[in-house]
Amino acid sequence: VGSVLASYGWFILLAVVVVYFLVQKVSRSLAARPSGRRGAAEAAEEPDVVVRRQEALAAARLRMQEELNAQAERYKEKQKQLEEERRRQKIAMWESMQEGKSYKGNLKLNQQEVESGASASAVPKSKPNKKPLRGGGYNPLSGEGGGTCSWRPGRRGPSAGG
Repeated sequence: VGSVLASYGWFILLAVVVVYFLVQKVSRSLAARPSGRRGAAEAAEEPDVVVRRQEALAAARLRMQEELNAQAERYKEKQKQLEEERRRQKIAMWESMQEGKSYKGNLKLNQQEVESGASASAVPKSKPNKKPLRGGGYNPLSGEGGGTCSWRPGRRGPSAGG
């Protein structure tokens, strides 16, 4: 017994301290926790509260579903209007082609009318003057003006290695 205590004494002492603190922590949590009987009594005592809560939840779900259905109806109506407008544009384009007129100019005018009619309050945005990406004298075959991407032939002689 003496040799075991001499060899493992510190470990045994550490284990006893850890167990003591665990017992203290568990006893505190059990004391702070409300009793199970009281929770069961509340549930049996207040069934009307539970029923009211469930009814309120069902009513909220119903309101949300009605709102979602209304949004879906608005979306369908908007899609129908857009489809009708596209159909009118196609008919107008076909008629102008049958008459021998240019249909692209009419299509652009119709689109501008639709955009101005759909968003009368929106201000049309003018495109800023864009500068070209490359200069006018750019030629990729000449090797000039290309920047850092240029091809150079390799060195003459045998390949290095060995």
